[in-house]
Amino acid sequence: MKKAICLDSLPGGMSILERFTLARDAGFTAVEPVAPANDQTLDEIKSAAERTGVAVASVMDIACWSCPFSSPDAAEVERGLEAARRAIDCAAALNAGAVLIVPAVVNEAVTYEDAYERSQRQIRELIPLAAVRKIVLALENVWNKFLLSPMEFARYIDELASPWVKAYFDVGNILLYGFPQHWIKTLGPRIARIHLKDFQIGPKAFADLLEGDVNWPAVIAALRAIGYDGCLTAEVGVAAEDPVAGVHKVSKALDQILAM
Repeated sequence: MKKAICLDSLPGGMSILERFTLARDAGFTAVEPVAPANDQTLDEIKSAAERTGVAVASVMDIACWSCPFSSPDAAEVERGLEAARRAIDCAAALNAGAVLIVPAVVNEAVTYEDAYERSQRQIRELIPLAAVRKIVLALENVWNKFLLSPMEFARYIDELASPWVKAYFDVGNILLYGFPQHWIKTLGPRIARIHLKDFQIGPKAFADLLEGDVNWPAVIAALRAIGYDGCLTAEVGVAAEDPVAGVHKVSKALDQILAM
């Protein structure tokens, strides 16, 4: 398994090249950016990756929140699809291999059933482009009131019947309603990428790695059992007063987790 970190977890006051350099110096082999909104930023990320030897782990499509595939508004859905196409193209340009996508959002205006049907329909629209670009559509479990059990998540992916649709499993997000090691076992080879963060169940708050309630030995054992060898991407905040030291702290925590 490979150590990675989100680009937004690295100090914002630095240039993209400086952030990639810091990631490399702290021991990370990959960085995960949000899909660049313009080609200039895309070129900067590509150049930074080439100059530092740090790979791009995957690309986040964050438009899925503001323009979800489950929306009843056709224009909103089309904006979401366009953003997803852009993210797929960026991932291909960066040799990232995968795009993080939030498949749907359930709310008072969108029923669970509608979210299920609408999101699968839109994801099917994206599969041909994903196949051409050779980019996995990695669907993430987030607090979107959707895909709330591992068996349902597995079924949802299987129904799409494409090697280009898999899971982006977030370890910390699950603790409100499940155990990550159980989800990993059920999802198995469907998992394309992993997000790591810790979570404190009592106060219902995210925590620094190794300072929450994630059973890390069980998580790592489950990942090894399914043969996962991809990126473990830390999606964490770092201390504002000394962000460089904070990045190194995250790297050391990942070393401890991998050694479990």
